[in-house]
Amino acid sequence: MTSPPAVADHTWAIEEREYARHEARRGRRHAFEHLDPVHTALVVVDVVPFFVHESAYVRGIVPRVNVLADALRAAGGVVAWVVPGYSHPSAKDREFFGDAVAEMYARSGGDGPPSSRLATGLSRTAEDIVVEKTGRSAYFPGSSDLPVLLAAHEVDTLVVTGTVTNVCVEDTVRDASATGLRVILVADACAAMRDQDHNATLHVVYRSYGDVRSTADVLELMAGG
Repeated sequence: MTSPPAVADHTWAIEEREYARHEARRGRRHAFEHLDPVHTALVVVDVVPFFVHESAYVRGIVPRVNVLADALRAAGGVVAWVVPGYSHPSAKDREFFGDAVAEMYARSGGDGPPSSRLATGLSRTAEDIVVEKTGRSAYFPGSSDLPVLLAAHEVDTLVVTGTVTNVCVEDTVRDASATGLRVILVADACAAMRDQDHNATLHVVYRSYGDVRSTADVLELMAGG
């Protein structure tokens, strides 16, 4: 009898000195103490079979991603799923990764319509947005239609989840923040290869680009409106 695939959760933390730094600057620990669900989008980055099959950490975040999606949808917000699109590896990518790995990453999103390339077990509905991106960031100019689609919904706040925390998730957070959006990275609904990698991104985002919260915190913010 085959055992079910293992799941894992990151041991995540932000150092108290970082909390203290912002508390001294702005008088509170968290940048964003409220959100309006109607103007909020949950952005789920790259939860596709390629990453789910490879990582127990990615499998571990799926239930929390689903809880967030269901809660925000019910509160009138937007849920957006982002999948990698194929982009022919550049000469730089081939030099950096090697031919085989560059091609593997380029094809990590799979084939077919974007909605068919999401991992199984995700709480997706027909009303959700599904886009593909051709760069690491869904908000890098020209990478995806996500900025335009969310602007049409008058979104001012992104709640970001997915994988890999320190690559496509972090790049998306940085670029979305640069456009003036309020960004909340959900610490226990993102996955990296190691705790060290995951926590490095939490530190960088909390310090300079957005807020970092737990799933429980974000659900409370949604409920508070």
